[in-house]
Amino acid sequence: MAATPEQPATTTPRRKAGRHRGEGQWAAGHHTPLNGNEQFKKDDDGLNVRTRIETIYSKRGFDSIDPNDLRGRMRWWGLYTQRKPGIDGGKTAVLEPEELDDTYFMLRVRIDGGRLTTAQLRVIGEISQEYARGTADITDRQNIQLHWIRIEDVPAIWEKLEAVGLSTTEACGDCPRVIIGSPVAGIAADEIVDGTPAVDEIHDRYIGNKEFSNLPRKFKTAISGSPVQDVVHEINDVAFVGVVHPEHGPGFDVWVGGGLSTNPRLAERLGAWVPLDEVPDVWAGVVGIFRDYGYRRLRNRARLKFLMADWGPAKFRQVLEDEYLKRPLTDGPAPEQPSSRWRDHVGVHQQQDGRFYVGFAPRVGRVDGSTLAKIADLAAAHGSDRLRTTVEQKMIILDVAQDQVDSLVAGLEALDFQVRPSPFRRGTMACTGIEFCKLAIVETKARGAALIDELERRLPDFDEPLTINLNGCPNACARIQTADIGLKGQLVLDEDGNQVEGYQVHLGGALGLEAGFGRKVRGLKVTSAELPDYVERVLGRFQEEREDGERFAAWAARASAESLS
Repeated sequence: MAATPEQPATTTPRRKAGRHRGEGQWAAGHHTPLNGNEQFKKDDDGLNVRTRIETIYSKRGFDSIDPNDLRGRMRWWGLYTQRKPGIDGGKTAVLEPEELDDTYFMLRVRIDGGRLTTAQLRVIGEISQEYARGTADITDRQNIQLHWIRIEDVPAIWEKLEAVGLSTTEACGDCPRVIIGSPVAGIAADEIVDGTPAVDEIHDRYIGNKEFSNLPRKFKTAISGSPVQDVVHEINDVAFVGVVHPEHGPGFDVWVGGGLSTNPRLAERLGAWVPLDEVPDVWAGVVGIFRDYGYRRLRNRARLKFLMADWGPAKFRQVLEDEYLKRPLTDGPAPEQPSSRWRDHVGVHQQQDGRFYVGFAPRVGRVDGSTLAKIADLAAAHGSDRLRTTVEQKMIILDVAQDQVDSLVAGLEALDFQVRPSPFRRGTMACTGIEFCKLAIVETKARGAALIDELERRLPDFDEPLTINLNGCPNACARIQTADIGLKGQLVLDEDGNQVEGYQVHLGGALGLEAGFGRKVRGLKVTSAELPDYVERVLGRFQEEREDGERFAAWAARASAESLS
């Protein structure tokens, strides 16, 4: 059954507090490193690796990199080794890390709140063209990722990014990663509260600060005062969701303990209302709990969602108030239901100041360096200096005068960026996939782009909001469990018995309205080649069997296994 905001669905059963002993919690005195990751973090803080990159590795080359830096600490500066070309998905879990590693890196540019200037976007485009073979992907956490990066070029790239106010600091690693925020914060006419000051203060006070640079695992934050609820707050470690308190006015409702991967769990409300100026302190308290009480013994139980499952929201709030804030929090209301079925801000919308913002859809977040530069030039030519990325792998140009809107839309569409996209272009996301990711089993980006084209050709009149998320492995970077149609990459058998790339199918997941995880039908898997046929078939059955106004997720929850096959 789908969950309400007051009672989120969860696949992680709550255990009695105190059941687990020796979980590696610092607050319980368990400081002895219990796995390799905890050992290398104890040996040296991840933030310290930058000096070695600048003074040793960039000068001596890839082979000079210490393995604990290569596959560990370099993540604190946004660097992952990418997958060596030519290794098929069947080898992903078989080969040793050094056999999967290429000598090139993925570099993640951190973009808190998704906020970019035209100058910043141009620089990212220039770096892409000069150092990354033209690659650039917009992620579903508002970052931009580049590939084919050589260690020798990293210092020069940092210099270019930092000259325009960007960085890769803690873009990866066991630390507070990018703070996702409403891409129309301070802009949208219907905004409840602008969370931008809180995003900025958290970033300035804590990002790159060793107070929180050694967490049990990654930590994800979302802050939005939009009634659209545009930051997938239900699946972040901590989220601040805009609400209006009946006595105190606009502020934020606090959610804790969400996350996906192989043990998905929706965040839970603490029942606390927080004013804008207190958000950074409450955020620091939640991160402090994770640092001190988080489980460090087993890597696969080190996310905050496992602690929340054991403690529950009442205990978590009590510890937060008593040990970290030293004061009680104010009780507050739950958020209203999101004001739109779409949460991506695609289209033309009027701003608070009478100007307009224009949201547009690339194909599955894939762009390239020269195109990023063209987008920046197009925005500037139409009077804008500000752009945004979204958590749906989309982009937005802000501050467009009314008489410039039509010309801007035409310019975007000339670059194959749709302002009025089909539901398939608008709702399809894909992770990096086997092209670059060492964890992936199947291809995703090209497959997702081809699927969009096929569905637009086959179902030109389909006009229902629909999300199709493709993931190259079980780790859910593309949020497969919360999509209408979630596709988890794995190797499957075709009709001739050959092992080929394919997907396990999840159906009927959702965030926002009736948030919950998708349904898995036993044995329901499709090959990559069969994917367009399968999606066309299941959407046809949805249209035949749906009740008036029924969403795909609601239909999928009640449909027969035969209808879903």
